[in-house]
Amino acid sequence: MTGALKRSPLRNLLEWLGVSLLLATLRWTPRRVAMTIAGAGTRLLDRMAPRLRRIGRINLAIALPEKSAAEHEAILDEVFRSIARMLVVFARFPGLRVEEWIRYDGREHFDAAKAAGKGALFYTAHLGNWELSAFAHGVLTEPMGVVVRPLDNPRLDALATHYRSLGGNQVIAKKDARPLLRLLQANRAVGILADQNAAPEEGVFVRFFGKLACAHSGFARLAKHTGATVIPGYALWEEREQRYVLRFFPPMTMSGEEREDTERLHSHLESVIRQYPGQWLWIHRRWKTRPPGEPPLY
Repeated sequence: MTGALKRSPLRNLLEWLGVSLLLATLRWTPRRVAMTIAGAGTRLLDRMAPRLRRIGRINLAIALPEKSAAEHEAILDEVFRSIARMLVVFARFPGLRVEEWIRYDGREHFDAAKAAGKGALFYTAHLGNWELSAFAHGVLTEPMGVVVRPLDNPRLDALATHYRSLGGNQVIAKKDARPLLRLLQANRAVGILADQNAAPEEGVFVRFFGKLACAHSGFARLAKHTGATVIPGYALWEEREQRYVLRFFPPMTMSGEEREDTERLHSHLESVIRQYPGQWLWIHRRWKTRPPGEPPLY
């Protein structure tokens, strides 16, 4: 049975009520107050779910062994602050003044992809504010497709879809390729989060921070099938500006070989994470799937 089938209607309703109240609070309170509330909430999550920080410590020991334990803890503290910041912005999507929160860097790479005529595939990750990156692009440039995994709670899934669609974007379920292909054929953009752990039947093993990680290979197959321009892009918080920068990197040349292309994309992502370590979701079990014969890491 799936997680959705095991859920009771009462649980779904209570979760929806709680999240709706939180979003309303973060939307209508002054920005500084909202950040304080969201920060308190993510600190509470950190304390109530200690396994998240334990996972983060294991990941940082794998990926950044040159840093001290104190530096690892500081990075994890920033991860929870980054989540809080993202929650505040997401809550304000209705009526958001986008330019106050984000600016473009590298827009010319998207314009070149449009000129090429085969659509743009945005390679992105759980880095910075992945919700705002798609929303801002939809508002400031043109609506795009956003590939997501539906939430187990159907009420929350409908709520998240509503917010994600406010900028005109089309939300596409992860398993449904048809609307995705139609958008690319129409020379539109599609964004895919492609940094999480994959099951063996869904991915290939690539080097990521020097450790083999199972990565979804569907992105590389899609790029080969469609010929779309592949553009890495992330909404990264810049402390000096007190806003995000939607950074589009130069298009990546794809060889058509799944493992090679997937590893190249992950290598690029790694280079960006190293610059913004506190903005990546270290609390995900990224190295969960191991090659045959290797013991589990978590």
